[in-house]
Amino acid sequence: MKITKVQGRKFERPNSNVKGIVEVTLDDCFVIKDIRIIEKPEKVVVAMPSKIIPGRNEDGTINEEVKIHVDLAHPINAETRKMFNDTILGAYERATSNEFKEEF
Repeated sequence: MKITKVQGRKFERPNSNVKGIVEVTLDDCFVIKDIRIIEKPEKVVVAMPSKIIPGRNEDGTINEEVKIHVDLAHPINAETRKMFNDTILGAYERATSNEFKEEF
């Protein structure tokens, strides 16, 4: 598997640590959207797409007060995660404008 395209947007939002949104194309045939670039105190990280769902009580009933983040797509090994991180953050750092696109 190879990342063949990265395109995204940089932005600054007050009170938000999200610094960009990216989509990645794999092997010129599969796209993953809504990958976030997040600024943490010690570094910038890549966050894969996720959604928030309601939690459940011990009896299995839905508890709307508890929210759980569920990954929609994510690398399953360290080598693939490193490839995503290096490629996405590299494109983000090289970007000279708010919109960026790189093909490999």
